[in-house]
Amino acid sequence: MSRRNPNGYGCVTKLSGKRSRPYVVKVTVYDQEGHARQAPVAYAPTKTEALILLAQYNDNPWEIDREKVTLAVLYQRWLKIKAPKLGTSTQSSLKSAFNHCSKYYGLKYRNLKAYQMQDCIDGCGKGYSTQWAIKNLFGHLDRFAFEMNIIDKMYSQITTAPPIPDTKREPFTPEQIADLWKIADQQWADTVLIYIYTGFRLTELLNMRAEQVNIAERYLQGGVKSTSGKGRIVPVHPRIWPFVEKRIQSGDPYLFSYQGKKISQTKYYTFWNEVMEKIGADKTPHEARHTFETLLDNAGGNRKCIDMLMGHKSKDVGNRVYNHKTLKQLRQTIELLH
Repeated sequence: MSRRNPNGYGCVTKLSGKRSRPYVVKVTVYDQEGHARQAPVAYAPTKTEALILLAQYNDNPWEIDREKVTLAVLYQRWLKIKAPKLGTSTQSSLKSAFNHCSKYYGLKYRNLKAYQMQDCIDGCGKGYSTQWAIKNLFGHLDRFAFEMNIIDKMYSQITTAPPIPDTKREPFTPEQIADLWKIADQQWADTVLIYIYTGFRLTELLNMRAEQVNIAERYLQGGVKSTSGKGRIVPVHPRIWPFVEKRIQSGDPYLFSYQGKKISQTKYYTFWNEVMEKIGADKTPHEARHTFETLLDNAGGNRKCIDMLMGHKSKDVGNRVYNHKTLKQLRQTIELLH
């Protein structure tokens, strides 16, 4: 009776036809949504040899055949050893980028050239952000391969990606904010004001659960993307507290809920655009975040406090290392918003 391999271990299958190496070793790879699929990483003349290769692959991550390691194998090792040290959003971006490199999964990494990396970048059919993510992924893999003495040239350094377009973000004008207050009692207009007065990113508020609202101290705690941004505390401005309080009293699990459930980004954009149409504006949730920072800066807010509220890492070393701010000081900064 044969034993079944554990989940994520991989498998060995036999290819049809006459081949010198008919047995293919496959390992599990995951896309950005966490969906698993099998990717070939090696071939062998016999099933026994293929099983040995599979076992070696699942052994010590650093113990690999440096002469034969493929792109897929290197990526899986990197995913176990190096990726956990990166931020969650960066990991997600690089995992997504790997899906666009499937053409070369089985190629020995030391044989992978710059033009093939460039082929993945140029042929992905996506915009500049995805193309940059693919370029960045090869940069990470090259450094990892160089560290393991698999390669002696890092071809990723000569790949290119399109320039990031100039930002067109503009803060809400005082007139647009005033118009929002005029319709604050209309559905979803309150959420736009909450974005403007807290500076949270789109996903940060959409993912915020009711228990992340501290009712006694009147602050929100959440955030993603970086060490500075995760779990940050943002006091609620007195003008928008009634909106937050009303949403919490509804008993829904999320601060922004629709029909008792978390709202998807697609659905929320529908609501957001309806509000924008009412005030004659063409703004995005990120421009609300941009507005928050701009208004605090214009009001003379303490730079360290603004960085903490935004979830940014202070550029000044003295501020970053020695300057600690209290909840009271953060609240005083928030209340500079008029």
